[in-house]
Amino acid sequence: MKDKEIVFDSLGMNMTREFARKMAEKACAGDVICLTGDLGTGKTVFAQGFAEGLGITEYVNSPTFTIMQVYEGGRLPMYHFDVYRVEDPSEMEETGFDDYIFGDGVCLIEWAELINEILPGNRTEVTIEKDPVKGFDYRKITVKGAERGEAKC
Repeated sequence: MKDKEIVFDSLGMNMTREFARKMAEKACAGDVICLTGDLGTGKTVFAQGFAEGLGITEYVNSPTFTIMQVYEGGRLPMYHFDVYRVEDPSEMEETGFDDYIFGDGVCLIEWAELINEILPGNRTEVTIEKDPVKGFDYRKITVKGAERGEAKC
């Protein structure tokens, strides 16, 4: 399998949400989506769109203080992690992290770079970046991950 890279230019929150929604429509159980980007770049907006793409109707917010939130009711459960406040990756054991990573849903991890050493090698990395020169609402979304080819879930 080879890695692929997709770059998407978003001109606002609705475009970011729609991009994530379409990405989620192709998601499979066991997928790990790692979100990185500065504060305010749109990681939670991406998570909201991703949940919509899975068919989850519950309101999605960033679980900064609880570390993890489970959303069910869609075609796959979404395990939404926000590890911004995690000081050491070993703290993730308390959340049952391995059970979710190898579970029957999709893991979406905000601030994933903070726990890089415990993430599985087979994951999709989504980086969201601002560029003030291109406007306040502009975001560059870069997606890197292992290509599935023709395989379906």
